[in-house]
Amino acid sequence: MRGVRRPWDEAGGACTLAGMPTPARARGRKVNAFQALALLLSFVMVAGVGGVLGAGLVLPGVAAANTVTDVSVTAFNDLPTELEQRALPEKSEILAADGTLLATFYQQNRVVVPLEDIAEIMQKAVIAVEDRRFYEHAGVDVAGMTRAAIATAMGTTQGASTLTQQYVKNVLIEAANYAETEEERLALVDAAREAEGAEGIARKLREAKIAISLEQEMTKDEILEKYLNIAAFGASVYGVESAAQYYFGKSAKDVTYLEAATIAGITQSPSKWDPALDPEANQLRRNVVLKDMRELGYITQEEYETGVDTPVEETLKVTPIKLGCMAAGDVVPGSGFFCDYVTKVIAQDPAFGETRQERSDLLYRGGLTITTTLIPSEQAVADAEVKAGVPVDDPSGVASAIVSVEPGNGKITAMAQNRNYSALQETADRETAVNFNTSFEYGGSTGFSPGSTFKPFTLLEWLRKGHALNETVNGSRLSYQQNEFPTCINLVGDWNFGNSEGGRATTQTVLDATKNSVNSAYAAMAKELNLCDIMNGATDLGVTQAGDPNKLDRFGNPANSGFNPTPANVLGSESTSPLQMAAAYATFASGGTYCKPIAITSVIDPTGTELPVPSADCRAGAVEPQIAAAINYALSNVWTGTASRVGAPSFPAAGKTGTTSVNENNWFLGYTPKRATAVWVGYSGAPRPMGGQVIAGVPYFSGGPYGSSIAAPTWKRYMERVLGGGDNPGFAAAGEREIYGERVSVPYVLGMSESQARSRLEAAGFRVSIAPQPVESQYQAGSVAQQSPSSQAVRGSSITLTLSSGQPQQPAPGDGETGSPGRGDENSNNPQPGNP
Repeated sequence: MRGVRRPWDEAGGACTLAGMPTPARARGRKVNAFQALALLLSFVMVAGVGGVLGAGLVLPGVAAANTVTDVSVTAFNDLPTELEQRALPEKSEILAADGTLLATFYQQNRVVVPLEDIAEIMQKAVIAVEDRRFYEHAGVDVAGMTRAAIATAMGTTQGASTLTQQYVKNVLIEAANYAETEEERLALVDAAREAEGAEGIARKLREAKIAISLEQEMTKDEILEKYLNIAAFGASVYGVESAAQYYFGKSAKDVTYLEAATIAGITQSPSKWDPALDPEANQLRRNVVLKDMRELGYITQEEYETGVDTPVEETLKVTPIKLGCMAAGDVVPGSGFFCDYVTKVIAQDPAFGETRQERSDLLYRGGLTITTTLIPSEQAVADAEVKAGVPVDDPSGVASAIVSVEPGNGKITAMAQNRNYSALQETADRETAVNFNTSFEYGGSTGFSPGSTFKPFTLLEWLRKGHALNETVNGSRLSYQQNEFPTCINLVGDWNFGNSEGGRATTQTVLDATKNSVNSAYAAMAKELNLCDIMNGATDLGVTQAGDPNKLDRFGNPANSGFNPTPANVLGSESTSPLQMAAAYATFASGGTYCKPIAITSVIDPTGTELPVPSADCRAGAVEPQIAAAINYALSNVWTGTASRVGAPSFPAAGKTGTTSVNENNWFLGYTPKRATAVWVGYSGAPRPMGGQVIAGVPYFSGGPYGSSIAAPTWKRYMERVLGGGDNPGFAAAGEREIYGERVSVPYVLGMSESQARSRLEAAGFRVSIAPQPVESQYQAGSVAQQSPSSQAVRGSSITLTLSSGQPQQPAPGDGETGSPGRGDENSNNPQPGNP
C-alpha cells in the first residue's frame, strides 16, 4: 500500500513486502520413490495423531526399527524451514506534470495493497475455492495430503496445497527472477512446479514444512494478504488489485460478489481461466466458485442463481494496460519520445541505483510513481507544429524536431519530432525509437551540426573579454591559415568558408554581424579571442558533442566531449543535440542561470517514500547578468536580420538562425524569459543537403532551405500558441558598456609604415585590419594613406588601414590643387607624417 508502512517492512525482519526465498541449494539427502512415499505417509500419520504442529518442524522417530522410516525421519529433518521474502515487483507509472498517466512499466502487472483494501467478499471467494479450511489448519491440510499421498501411490498426481503452500510456491517462482545464475534460476523454478513420483513428494514435503514454519511466524491474515498480492490472476495480471482494475475498472475493495468469484476462479490456471481471453471458459470456472461460496454461506441461494445466470462478458470492463512508451502517444500526442527519454535518464543516472541492472529493476519492478516535467498542452502543440512544418509522410523524408525548456529551472516542457515512436525491432517507414532531440546516451541520435546557432558562444567570449556589440570587425576574409587563431592545440592547414543567407564579407559592427549571421565577421572575432575559451564557454553551458561516449572523435576525445577548439567550430561544424542547445540558450533567457535540462520532478516508491531524482544543478551567474542582457539585446535583432521574413512574435523574444555549409541542417533557437525552444530540420541519417528538394510542398531549387525557411516559422507557430496572449515579460536592459564599449581617441597614424601604425594602434588597445586594395595618395608607397575610424572609437574595436600605392592623387576635374595629406579628417590638424 502506497504511503502505509506494513509490519513486514521492518528492517532486518525475516519477511519483507512480498516474498523472495533464499536461493536454492542442495540440502539433506536424496531418497528413492518408496522412501519418499514412506516419508510423506509418516508425516501424515504423525500429523493426524499429534496435529500438524506436533509433526511441526522435526518428525519424531516412528517404527525406529524400520530402516526406511529412519531414513525418512532424517531426510525430513534436513528439509528447509526458512523462506526469505522480498518486496513483490509492482508496476511503475510515468506521469506528466499534471498527473496524466503517460505509460506503465512492469515485469508483472501488480499493485500491492493491504488486506483492508481488499473486499471481504474477495477474500472469501478465494478461500472458498482454494482452501476452505484455511482458518482451521496450521499450514497443511492433513486430509488433503492423505488423499494426495494415496493418489500418488496409485500413480496419479493430485493437488492438496493450502493457500499457505501455494504462497510458498509463488515465492519460489518469484525468486527465480532474482537468481544470480541460470542454474540457480532453474533450480528455483523446478522446486516450485508440480512433479510426479519421489520428486513430487519431496517437493510437497518441502512446501509443507516451510508452510508450517510460516504459520508459526505469521498470522492467517498476513498470509492471506501476501497470497492475494503475489498470485497470478490472469495471463499477465498479478494480485487481486490489478485484476480488479484490469477486468472491471475498479479497486479490489469495491468488487461485487460476482466479480470476486470471477477473479478467484482464475488463479488455478491463469491462462486457461482468463476472462479477457476466454470468457466462456471463465464462466464455467466462476460458477464453480459461486457454488463453493454458497455452500459456505458466503452468498445466498438467490445470489448464486442470479450469478450463474449472468454471462461473464456482461460484467467485464476490460481496461488493457499498454506496456511502455508506445502507449504514451495515445494519451498525449507525440510524447513517446519524451517518455523514452525519461527511461534513459533512469537507466543512466546513479540516483536510481549503482548498476544499470539495478536501475532497470527499479523501473520495471519497483512500483514507482514518476512525475515528469512534460506539460501535455504544450506537448500537443509541439507535436502538431513540428508535423505541420514537415509532415510525417512528406515525400522528401526530411526530419524535424522541437524541444522546449523552462529558463531558470531546466524543466523540459515539450519534446516532439515528425516521426511516430516505435520501440519494436521491426518498424514501418517514418517509425523510430531514435530521439532526434537528445544525445546518443539518451536516445540513440549522434546529433546534428548547429551551424550559426553556435555563434552566440563566440559572442559570449567576445563580451567577456571587454569587447562591445558596436565594435567593428573586418569581415572581408573568407580564408585563413588555421594557425592564425589562438588556441590550445596545434592546428595547421587552410580554412576556407563562405557566408550564408546573404551575409556580406565587409567591415561591420558585431551587432550587424550577429543579426545577419555573417560567418566572415565571426571568424574575424574568433581570431581576436582564444578558441579554447570559446569552446569551454559552450561546454560550461552544457553544449557538447552528442556522440557515443564509448567512441572517439577525430581528435581522439570521447564522442560526447566538448567541441574541439578549431576555427570551423566557431561556425558549429561538430554535432550536438537540440536539447543541449535549448538549455544553453535558456541560460541567456534567465539572465545568466544555467540549469541542466531535467525531465523528472519526483519519484515515489510504493511506501510513499520520495526517492532522490537527478538535479538541475542550477548555477546563477553561469553567464554574467550584464553579458546575458547584452546577448539578449543582440539576438533580439534577429527579427530584422536573418529571420526578417518570419517576423517578430507578439511578445519580446530573441533568437538565432542556423544553416550549415551546404544546407544539411537548419535550426532556429529562440527564447523568452519563459521558454527556450530549439527547432531542427534535416535528414536524420548521414549528413545530406536539403537543397534541390521539395519539402512540405515548397521547392528549394535555387537556394536554401535556411534556418528561416522551416525551423523559424515552426518555432514561431509553437511559441505563439503556447505563450501568445499571456503575460510575457521582456529582457533586462543591456548596458551601454556592452553595447557601445569604452570610446577613446584613435591615435593618428597617417604616413606611418604599416608596422609602425599597427604597433601604435595595438598599444592603444585597438585591433588592426588592412584594406585589400591600396589607394593613390601623397604618402610613400606602403605607408598608411587612410584610417577608419580616425577620431574616436570603442577600445578594442578594429581600425581599418588603407595603404598608399605611392602614386599621387589626381585632382578632381576643375580643381587645380592636389589635396594636402590628411586634410578633411577630424584628426588631421598635424599633417606631419609619423606625428601623433
